[in-house]
Amino acid sequence: MTYSVNGRGFEEEPAPGQCLRTFLRQLGHHGVKKGCDAGDCGACTVWVDGSPVHSCITPAFRAEGREVTTIEGLGSPGNLHPMQRRFRDAPGFQCGFCTAGMIMTSATFTEAQKEDLPRALKGNLCRCTGYRAIEDAVRGVTGVETAAPGRAVGTSVGAPAANDVVTGRAEFTMDTHIDGMLHLKVLHSPHAHARIVSIDRTAALAVPGVHRVYTWEDVPRKRFTTAIHTDHLVDPDDTFVLDDTVRFVGQRVVAVLADTVAAAEEGCRRVVVDYEPLPAVFDPEEAMADGAPQLHGTADPFVRDPVHNILLELHSHIGDVDAGFAEADVIHEGTYSSPRVQHAHLETHGSIAWMEDGRLNVRTSSQSPSIAKVKLAYLFALRPDQLRVFCKRVGGGFGGKQEVISEDLVALAALDTGRPVCFEYTREEEFTTASPRHPMTLTVRLGAKADGTLTAFQVRNVSNTGAYGNHGGETLFAGGAAVMIYRCPNKKYDAFSVYTNTVPSGALRGYGMTQPAFAVESAMDELARSLHMDPLELRRRNIVRPGDPLVALHDGPDDVMFTEDGLGKCIDLVGEALARTADEPPPGPDWLVGTGVASSLHETAPPTDHTSEARVTLGDDLVYELSVGTVEFGEGTSTAHVQIAANQLGTTPSRIRLVQSDTDRTGFDTGAFASAGLFVAGNAVLRAANAVRDRILEFAAAHTGVHLVLCSMDDDGVVCGDRRVSLAELVALARARGIRFNAARKAYGSPRSVTSNTHGFRIAVHRVTGEIRILRSVQATDAAVVINPAQVRGQVEGGVAQGIGFALTENHHVDAGGAVVNPNFRNYRIPTYADVPRTEVLLVESSDSFGPMRSKGMAECCINPVAPALANALHDATGVRHRALPLTPERIYGRLAGSRRAPTGRTT
Repeated sequence: MTYSVNGRGFEEEPAPGQCLRTFLRQLGHHGVKKGCDAGDCGACTVWVDGSPVHSCITPAFRAEGREVTTIEGLGSPGNLHPMQRRFRDAPGFQCGFCTAGMIMTSATFTEAQKEDLPRALKGNLCRCTGYRAIEDAVRGVTGVETAAPGRAVGTSVGAPAANDVVTGRAEFTMDTHIDGMLHLKVLHSPHAHARIVSIDRTAALAVPGVHRVYTWEDVPRKRFTTAIHTDHLVDPDDTFVLDDTVRFVGQRVVAVLADTVAAAEEGCRRVVVDYEPLPAVFDPEEAMADGAPQLHGTADPFVRDPVHNILLELHSHIGDVDAGFAEADVIHEGTYSSPRVQHAHLETHGSIAWMEDGRLNVRTSSQSPSIAKVKLAYLFALRPDQLRVFCKRVGGGFGGKQEVISEDLVALAALDTGRPVCFEYTREEEFTTASPRHPMTLTVRLGAKADGTLTAFQVRNVSNTGAYGNHGGETLFAGGAAVMIYRCPNKKYDAFSVYTNTVPSGALRGYGMTQPAFAVESAMDELARSLHMDPLELRRRNIVRPGDPLVALHDGPDDVMFTEDGLGKCIDLVGEALARTADEPPPGPDWLVGTGVASSLHETAPPTDHTSEARVTLGDDLVYELSVGTVEFGEGTSTAHVQIAANQLGTTPSRIRLVQSDTDRTGFDTGAFASAGLFVAGNAVLRAANAVRDRILEFAAAHTGVHLVLCSMDDDGVVCGDRRVSLAELVALARARGIRFNAARKAYGSPRSVTSNTHGFRIAVHRVTGEIRILRSVQATDAAVVINPAQVRGQVEGGVAQGIGFALTENHHVDAGGAVVNPNFRNYRIPTYADVPRTEVLLVESSDSFGPMRSKGMAECCINPVAPALANALHDATGVRHRALPLTPERIYGRLAGSRRAPTGRTT
């Protein structure tokens, strides 16, 4: 067959049934991404004869004799297509995985399509940006700024990889080919709970191209936790690489290694497994009851109460809640539930492993290659020098890649065969086997005096950790911070992390705080209405203020410093913004209008140990090499780290060369999660850059005979009094004396600060259909000193978009047997461009941060107040309180139709 791709003609025969996406990637066009393989996400968009198509559902043979254009053929870094330039300059991306598809779609828009972006972009999904930045890119709005030497902090400079991202040249995990690479696929359990009696691999091994069939008998029999933290003891070692007992539908049973993906999949279908089904339990309350099926043995030391399937329970109190309720004039009690939610990062999990010079190399999509290395070394008895783990650019994470769930199998197979091995998750596997947000049910009981002063604050939290305990304990601890936001002399927190026969839960943006925030902030709104008080005023009266103890689980000493009232400022800003306009709803008599607010308080680093090392070296080419282990997956730390280094070294970001996320080339870094990529690693960068700056200045002062205090950095030189000495001269002199301008520094996640935010919505609710339309969205956030304004706004907008999905549409539906029944984007429904409003982002400047330049990481916490603010607005509009998410039209309509209460919102 004759093909033409990016203007180059050639003869090639695609495999029978092969789609255009895999065909193009096979030819080396890695800008064509895999996000769904179902035509739902648009990451694979290319042009066929100038028209955009989803290449994952386009048969390769249909492109015969036609002109195919990929992102690589649209433009190059030195000759960008106008739409590529717009996406670079907006900037219209964060992780960048969807960007090629977005550009290929947007570059074909007519003016009429640009005026109807909800329809024009309906085939392209983005999980990171919240779409506003993409809209700006399409419309040609420029947000990127140029930084003067030494003035990078506070400037919206572009990402270091921007040109590569918009031209499809940025490498993600799977964007490579290694000769002789084998492919690994997994057979998953059809049972929620079963013991494996036997496995017959004979037929599978007979499939042409199959090399190995691994079972639980072929892997190290070592317990570990897939969760990533520096201190592995905070998570239970309750998992094996492969096990002889399965505890959820989807658990991996067998791994098949073959020459091709198709052969590996066929091998999986040929494996014969004899299961002995065991009783299963799916509800955590039922799992804690006497006589419930036990998931883990009584001899396992990591389980607090294996008889009742309790991984961990927390019980803490301050004061006397009974006395507090006795003195209350008003008591509110409600039970609130949040569902299982998927990260839906467009790049699925995946890893590639190979042997080189006797060492195991693992290229992976992870948020922490350093911890992944530690776990692999333990599992396979490797010395640290026998193992390298590294990441290229990662296509989204949101906590989902704070796990080791693909690296172990490719390491096993590469060590066994000596050949390169690739394992890439499908989108269905992301939904059925990767770790979603913990479903939680919280009962909140609040007591208050008539003037709104809280007298008692009690929370009971039951968290469904699923079949394994990765992150089960730490998210439970984090959830306790929900009682920290309000002052009250009497507090009680009881919490249980419970095993059930469902997919294991894990880390997701907000990390254990999002679900309690929904419960507590909904309850505060209900209490305000019982008191006939403005919900914002009730919050103002009770929020913690500087000087108040941040009491959550205990009243003992901690490392959290709180000296400035950022939360009060956030509440005031949102109140003012909502009061500015009336925000008229759509025309018609059936729209009800309501306003809702919610707040959140979040610590700027996790309480567990967090460490990062940065190294800075001034090279002979007069470019500073910055080496730091933090992974870039859209959180923007790469840009922030470069800005911090450039700022301190008196130069521009263009003179900083970044090396990152490679255990051979960078120091240890716990990982990019909990906003620690800025707070911890950013501090390491600051210290290393300062150390190099000081060495250069000291050397220059000695060379010129000018006092050190009169010397300053000046881009590619040093000004010493009235003399300027070039860096080239200083480097040459230093080299002659055996001196190098370099330094390494470490930073730790202590002491910590707090950050806060408040969100406000005004919505219209259709009384007949239950549809919600968001009329206004505003979030105020305590960002402290802002490193990059455009990035901060982008992180908030992306977090709000995820929060809207969490509140309105997203839910893992599980059948009576424990199987996920909507394991794809089409049926799971993450927000599209049409679903997400523009959010007004208001930045509160404070100075109480221990972060670099007194900044605070904002990527984690911005999601927390979104769902309760929407639920509170819904109640304000309709008079009906919804205490379970998501707030779908059918739920809203069903409650409106069955309610006898008159709506309390404004009617048009």
